[in-house]
Amino acid sequence: MLVETIRAVLTDPAFLVVWAVLVVASLVVLARDLLTVSEGIAPLMKAVWALTTLYSGPLGLAVYWVAGRPSIARDSTWRRGARSVAHCYSGCGAGEVVGVTVAAGLLALGTWQVAAVTFACAYVAGYALTVGPLLQEGVGLGEALRDALYSETPSITVMEIAAIGTDVVVAGEANVLEPLFWAALVFSLTVGLLAAYPVNVALIGGGVKSGMADPREAAA
Repeated sequence: MLVETIRAVLTDPAFLVVWAVLVVASLVVLARDLLTVSEGIAPLMKAVWALTTLYSGPLGLAVYWVAGRPSIARDSTWRRGARSVAHCYSGCGAGEVVGVTVAAGLLALGTWQVAAVTFACAYVAGYALTVGPLLQEGVGLGEALRDALYSETPSITVMEIAAIGTDVVVAGEANVLEPLFWAALVFSLTVGLLAAYPVNVALIGGGVKSGMADPREAAA
C-alpha cells in the first residue's frame, strides 16, 4: 500500500539522516548565494527562500535557483508562479508548524481538532505575509485585507487541503514523540507546495495576482 510505503521511507533512519544532510547543504548553498549573487534582493524574499529551502530542502533550493536569482535569463509566468507559491508556502508552512506544535504538542488535541487549528494558523500566517508588506507600502488595512483575501485564498486553500490532508493520512495516530509525526509534517508541506504551484500560475495568468517582483529588477 502506498501510504505504508511512504511511512516506511519517512521513518527509515538512513533516509532521515540523508534528508537532514541535504537540507543543511541546501541551506548553506542558499545562504552563500544570497550573500553574494543575490545580496540585492529584498529581505522578505530572502526569508521566503530560506524557509522554502528549510521545509523542502533541495526542491526549495531548486525553485530559488530557477526563479529567484537575479541571474535568471528572463522572467516568465511560470517563474512568477514559482516565486508566488514560495511566498505563500513560507508563511503557511510556518503557520502549520506552529499550529501542529501547539494543538498536538501542548494541547494534546485529537486529529481533527489539530487539523482545524493548523488550518487556522496557516491562513493567518499566509494572509499576514501579504498584508504586512502592503501596510509598509502605505496601503490601508481594509484594502490590504481585501487584496490578501482576493489574491491568496485560492492558493492557501489548495495548499492546506493538500498538505494537511496528506499529513493526517500519513501520520495517522502518531504522536509528537514519534519520528513519523514530524517526518509526515515535512513531507506534507512539500505536497502542499507542489499542489499550489499550478494554482498560482493560473492566478497570475488570469490577472488575479501579479506575483513577486522580478529578482533582476530587485537586485538592480
